[in-house]
Amino acid sequence: MDIREFQKWVQLYYEQRGWSELDIFIRIGFLAEETGEVARAIRDLEIGRDRPDEISGSYLDKKQELTEELGDVLGNLTVIANKYNISLEDIFLSHKNKLSKRYSE
Repeated sequence: MDIREFQKWVQLYYEQRGWSELDIFIRIGFLAEETGEVARAIRDLEIGRDRPDEISGSYLDKKQELTEELGDVLGNLTVIANKYNISLEDIFLSHKNKLSKRYSE
């Protein structure tokens, strides 16, 4: 699946469930929540879990958890991009150009 297909899939999937109708500030809250879950998954990968009620799996399990959490962040970013009619390709290109200009020698 390329990035355009993914962006369209997210649009349709979220619309079918009514998730695209949520206020943008609620969506930003979801993005913040998912970002925290990425941090938790990275902590588990890097230093493990230290609470007795937290179960730590294998490295592959931890990596899969991080993959899923990054997907949740990407999904929320995609919904925001869709709301403002911004293609993910344009975001990638804009980011690349910004960094290239900023750090060109």
